[in-house]
Amino acid sequence: MGWTDERVELLKKLWQDGLSASQIAKQLGGVTRNAVIGKVHRLGLSGRATPSKPARTTFKAPRPARPVTATPSAPRRLAEPTALSAHHPAPVRYVDEAPGTATVLTLGAHMCKWPIGDPSMDNFTFCGRRSGEGPYCHEHSQVAYQPAQSKKRSGPNELARSLRRYI
Repeated sequence: MGWTDERVELLKKLWQDGLSASQIAKQLGGVTRNAVIGKVHRLGLSGRATPSKPARTTFKAPRPARPVTATPSAPRRLAEPTALSAHHPAPVRYVDEAPGTATVLTLGAHMCKWPIGDPSMDNFTFCGRRSGEGPYCHEHSQVAYQPAQSKKRSGPNELARSLRRYI
């Protein structure tokens, strides 16, 4: 079907009423949505009575944070004394924290990256000594990487305690 004067006038009226191109194509019959869009552009019909876009959603205020409630925990039992509990873990070593020699701007690839001080303060630095294989020097590596603790292994008390967990 071609564009007759009556169809063009109906197209102009429906376009000004705010109908979409697909709605206009259905009412006119015999034309596609793309044909309607092309004719609208050739006629220069840019103004519309109502926008074709859906209305913008209004800004929703964020939800208030949930209050943190401590869940009541089950009463804890004291561990039964065993012969294996005599093994004490190695004490944690601390390194004298004198102000470091490196800042964020001067920190290199093979320098210790152990932070010293409060990052929000102006005097915050890094250790800056020569690092080993990891990111820290030898002294800071000993603090950062603690050896794995050996687990308590079999014994009648340990077996009974672990079975109570499942009963």
